[in-house]
Amino acid sequence: MAKRDYYEVLGVSRTCTEVEMKVAFRKAAMQCHPDRHPGDKAAEARFKELNEAYQCLCDSQKRAAYDRFGHAAFEGGGGMGGFGGGDGFGASMADIFEDLFGDVMGRRTRTGGRERGSDLRYNMEITLEEAYAGKAATLKIPTSIACEPCGGSGAKAGSKPRVCKSCGGQGRVRAQQGFFAIERTCPSCQGRGETIDNPCPDCNGAGRKTVERTLSVNVPAGVEDGTRIRLSGEGEAGLRGGPAGDLYIFLSVKPHPLFQRDGADLYCRVPISMVRAALGGEITVRALDGSEVNLKVPEGSQSGKQIKAKGKGMPVLRGREHGDLHVQISVETPQKLNKKQRELLAEFERESSHDTHPEEHGFFARMKDLFGG
Repeated sequence: MAKRDYYEVLGVSRTCTEVEMKVAFRKAAMQCHPDRHPGDKAAEARFKELNEAYQCLCDSQKRAAYDRFGHAAFEGGGGMGGFGGGDGFGASMADIFEDLFGDVMGRRTRTGGRERGSDLRYNMEITLEEAYAGKAATLKIPTSIACEPCGGSGAKAGSKPRVCKSCGGQGRVRAQQGFFAIERTCPSCQGRGETIDNPCPDCNGAGRKTVERTLSVNVPAGVEDGTRIRLSGEGEAGLRGGPAGDLYIFLSVKPHPLFQRDGADLYCRVPISMVRAALGGEITVRALDGSEVNLKVPEGSQSGKQIKAKGKGMPVLRGREHGDLHVQISVETPQKLNKKQRELLAEFERESSHDTHPEEHGFFARMKDLFGG
């Protein structure tokens, strides 16, 4: 039976790029994989056909020969060999599984026996004043650093790790089991690709030791609760000379007794006397930076009225502008009145009208209209 054109098998044009061909192959191979169709001879044959076509066209020299002579270029043992279960098949399947599961299993983070160190987290609590002005902080953090006597290699001074004989430094071994090639972590080196005959006595071959480090960090002005600061390379040292991880500092801002924050704006509740609210006037409050802010209270102000002090809020992170300070008026009812004060208020009440207490009169008027009486 004549073989189908390899380009037709993969469903690509003769001018396709290597990337387009690879994508097409993997998509088709996953659809007809024997694991998805157990016992299906047609799916198995289709899978073999795809693999044979891809193994030819993914090689630039073989592809050039195929484009010129077709299948005749490889007849009579002309270089293609058997496609059914050789190394090419195992390599292509390894590529598929690597793409699908490599990132999930963390395989790509290990290189030549060196493993990246873990990231570290440090929780720091600051005041609202420190969030306003910024802060230079000194941290003491227990972490792992590279072992000095062995230079992080894990091998005793004067010796070196040697390439693992079982995997040839790859960290993985492949076993051919019939139709499938199975790849697993090398049991001799645990995936590192290297073995140590004489481990360093200071770190027991790990290449790192745990110490308490002192670090300086600048907290920028305007940070908010939950802000994360990343210090690259300040995490744990990697195994056997691998790159260090990162340090992440998570900031939490303590509640303030006077101010509440909403983004770059600050809110403050200020109680004033009934007389000042009625007659109006000026009040002086302090902003978070300690500066005095003079605010005008309009005549007849009610509880809940807000007066804005522009630019007296928090600084905007990595910006030049500031938010606003919103002062909320709270009218305080007088308490513990003496006899004269009571008489004066009683006289004021007798002479009050709809104009002096419009909200009160309006409320009871609406109630009367709704319920009668």
